[in-house]
Amino acid sequence: MRSAIHSSFGDPSSVLSIEDRPIPQPGPGQIRIRMSMAAIHNHDLLTVSGDYGYKPDLPAVAGTEGTGIVDALGEGVSHLKVGQRVAASGQGTWAEYYIASAMAAVPLPDSISDEAGAQLISMPLSALTLLDFAGVEKGDWIIQNAANGAVGKTLAMFAKPRQINVINLVRRDEAVRELADLGIQNVVSTSQTGWRETVNALSGGAAIKAGVDGVGGPASGDLLSVLGENGLLISFGLMSGTPMQLSASDMIFKQAVVKGFWLAKIAPKLPAEKMKSHISEIVEAVANGTVTLTVSEVFGLDDIAKAAKAAGEHGRTGKVLLRA
Repeated sequence: MRSAIHSSFGDPSSVLSIEDRPIPQPGPGQIRIRMSMAAIHNHDLLTVSGDYGYKPDLPAVAGTEGTGIVDALGEGVSHLKVGQRVAASGQGTWAEYYIASAMAAVPLPDSISDEAGAQLISMPLSALTLLDFAGVEKGDWIIQNAANGAVGKTLAMFAKPRQINVINLVRRDEAVRELADLGIQNVVSTSQTGWRETVNALSGGAAIKAGVDGVGGPASGDLLSVLGENGLLISFGLMSGTPMQLSASDMIFKQAVVKGFWLAKIAPKLPAEKMKSHISEIVEAVANGTVTLTVSEVFGLDDIAKAAKAAGEHGRTGKVLLRA
């Protein structure tokens, strides 16, 4: 089978290549999926470059999420059937076939496209779990940067029916319009002078309980500067590639707390009923259009180098996907 493989860590557009690998066989409790589409997430690119919290043994087939057709069942799998269309995370999804845990596979209704199914789990689940992690409730205010990213958009969409107020920071004026077109409100461009005053006006002076930082660098301090007393700053991404820069006076006098968020560590500890509830909410929201999972470009698997380069570029309006 054709697979996107890297034998060293480095620039994904340089180290990834298409090679032929044996079709994998599912073990007990696993399924084999014939991939239709797979997502290219930021954490996938960081894994290939060697900058993520997980480093696979090399050579490795890249990719962690996709959608496709169940092709084979491992021992003990009875709730799924061959030919069923599913979304599933797994290692090595950038290939014609990949292995996934049967319990983690999500059957897809016809109302969810392959484009949405390929990115159905990781980012929406991160968004829902971040809302829980932040401890925000109905009527509370939360602020996030990288609001035009996949997690940022879905967090805003899931917060709306919960009546949690979200202020969405972006770095480009164009992104304000992009989010408005998706029905996302309270969008502020930090390229504008006086953006902090705009944030204060939107919240009506109410204390902002939590900030979600997907950027790092000076942007972390920007979020901290607008948090209320005893505010929580959550670090979940490092788009800037630089360490968080925080004001000691803001930390001290606001009695602020900074926490790291990594879904790979948090998800396994979620109660089974909570995980089931989150997945059901995601499927329903995407199926009925409450949550929109946007796509920037779709590349064939053979164009992995071009796809990886496109996925790493700033200013994208949606996810870059691979088609088998």
